[in-house]
Amino acid sequence: MTQTENEGFLFLSEDEPEQEILHSEYWDVLIVDDDPEIHSVTQLALSGVLFWDKPLRFHHAYSGVEAVNFLAQNPHIAVVLLDVVMESDDAGLIAVKKIRQDLNNHNVRIILRTGQPGYAPEESVIREYDINDYKTKTELTRSKLVTSLITAIRSYQQLCEMAKQSDGLQQVILASKAILGINDIEAFSSAVIAQISILFNSPASGVLCGKLGGGNEVTVLGGSSEYKSYFAQGIEQLDNGRIIHQVQNCLSLAEHQQTDFDITFLTPCSGRNAAIYIEVAVPPSQAQLQLAEIFLTNVSVGFDNVKLFNRLRDAAYTDGLTGLSNRTDFVERIGHFAERKGSGHRLYLIDIEKFSDINNGLGQDVGNMLLEAVANRLKTELPQADIIARIGADVFAIVIEHHVITPQYINQLLSLPFRAGEHLLPVNFSLGICDEEHFNVSGLQTLKSVYIALNLAKKQAQFNYEFYLPEMEEQMTWRLGIIRQLRQDFSEGKLQVWYQPQIELSTSKIIGCEALLRWPTDDGQFISPAVFVPLAEYSGLIVDIGQWVLEQACKQQKHLEALGTKIRMAVNVSVPQFRNIDFVKQVKNVLDDHQIEPGCLELEVTESIVMDDPDAVIAVLTELKDLGIEIAIDDFGTGFSSLSYLQKLPLDRIKIDRAFIKDIPSPDAGAIAELIIALGKKMNLNTIAEGIETQQQADYLIQAGCEEAQGFMYSKPLPPAQLHQFIQNYK
Repeated sequence: MTQTENEGFLFLSEDEPEQEILHSEYWDVLIVDDDPEIHSVTQLALSGVLFWDKPLRFHHAYSGVEAVNFLAQNPHIAVVLLDVVMESDDAGLIAVKKIRQDLNNHNVRIILRTGQPGYAPEESVIREYDINDYKTKTELTRSKLVTSLITAIRSYQQLCEMAKQSDGLQQVILASKAILGINDIEAFSSAVIAQISILFNSPASGVLCGKLGGGNEVTVLGGSSEYKSYFAQGIEQLDNGRIIHQVQNCLSLAEHQQTDFDITFLTPCSGRNAAIYIEVAVPPSQAQLQLAEIFLTNVSVGFDNVKLFNRLRDAAYTDGLTGLSNRTDFVERIGHFAERKGSGHRLYLIDIEKFSDINNGLGQDVGNMLLEAVANRLKTELPQADIIARIGADVFAIVIEHHVITPQYINQLLSLPFRAGEHLLPVNFSLGICDEEHFNVSGLQTLKSVYIALNLAKKQAQFNYEFYLPEMEEQMTWRLGIIRQLRQDFSEGKLQVWYQPQIELSTSKIIGCEALLRWPTDDGQFISPAVFVPLAEYSGLIVDIGQWVLEQACKQQKHLEALGTKIRMAVNVSVPQFRNIDFVKQVKNVLDDHQIEPGCLELEVTESIVMDDPDAVIAVLTELKDLGIEIAIDDFGTGFSSLSYLQKLPLDRIKIDRAFIKDIPSPDAGAIAELIIALGKKMNLNTIAEGIETQQQADYLIQAGCEEAQGFMYSKPLPPAQLHQFIQNYK
């Protein structure tokens, strides 16, 4: 290559290979002339010329109108070589006017050319429309043409740079307005990320982090949407090692960090440093980085003005209602105890039972006052505690040396009623307890462990507390696995309903069947209902499963009726089903859908259902009874609690639990069965004994006056096809 010293352009030697050059590496020149030969001559004269290491790229228009249309679609043309006289004597000047006024393009440089000497525009026109040069075509030798282009391109470059700077500064002004006046730390941080991303013309993705107080822990203060859940958490909680590394480097080295993929800005705020991490699709230009630096000055001012850092510690680590540590602070601090095991600490979770009932019944204000009262009592009575925190809506946590208090002490401490405004509220609690030996360096893992103990404590009948043991976690994992498999098998239609015949003892006739849920496994075995039914109730699956069992039982009843056997169908109902406000309506719909006489359906309820909420259950049972449905109480006598409500229940039948049948003719077992039968007769209720396995048991119950029975002596539970066969053979 050769280069002149003064003109700032290069000539490509003819033997150099042509190379494909990116669009951004050209100077675009539009030749506008109605003479095709002028296009060819101009392009030939300028071929092989480089201006500041960039070649020319030529575009062509053959009229003023065509030129304006082309520029409307391609505004980044650097220079227009424009003929004055084309389709009209002033076509070129009209085109100039439209370019400047209609297209509002003031950057493109325009060199007017004419083939008619002496035909020149007025000087005022050249000034008004910012025409770069005016030449006759005979004047534009190769050298003069190149010189005119150098001047025009340099002018175009300067105008573009000025426009960029002006646009950039305007962006900074708008960005600064967007963040100033925001008083919420999280919203402020998100706005900062969004505005820097706009400056960089990149998708908004990043976080703003800072050190709190004089400590060294770096906290997430806010960020783009994917990081919102990490607000007020330690940076180590981020599931992104690169962010952690870049932010920590930025803060420890006290300088910006930049790679091809991200930039981390250091910004001073109220005497402390913050780091702003931004992901970038394309590395920003130097001009964009300079604009970001200007914007960061306003970020610092924003922090100072609203005193965000001064209030951050409370916002991040303190429960606003009680003034106790919150869940974030608790999780962070509990991990430190695991690191220095040996101090003998113990973690208590304290859960207020039926807190939602207080909120719903007395109002949220009373609920809040109760929470404050509990917090105040814990703070006052347990000054030795290392941590007292509120970690959930109605859950408190205490970390204290294990020898200071016991579960019994906490129960005694919380046994007195709490003052909540005008109310004096006695409150029950459940306790989950975890000893230090089971603490984990992950505070969340420790919390998970003690919650397992708390959930088990809620199911305890004898005590209201439970200590965590590692095997509980294994059991929990097993239970969750069973629930997942049950949900899947139910959705895939793998569950089955089998039926056990019920016999009238005086006539030995089949008078009913009990629908029993069965869960087969792939190897042909069955999972015991004693295992999966409680888990189905715990998970809420029992509501859908119970409804499905009811539908299957009614279909079967109708099918048997069509075959000539009209019998009663008994279906068990669970506590969650009874809590469903649409339960009665759903039962009625099933009866209507299958055209079942209500008297052919019997719903069996357990004592636990009755005692869950006696008044509500009695109301629901009464509605069902009014429809004509029969009601039986199942496993009578095992709960030791239903006698006081027995007269209020709209019952038709009492089922004697197999526990009182299996040892007959033992005098004690027989006496209890006889007592239940006598009670039934006194209340005009039928009795049905379940679990009959021998003729001796049947004879004893007949003698005692029991009306009905079911058990293996008559038939085990049968799938539908075998049930049909059994009924035919039994007849």
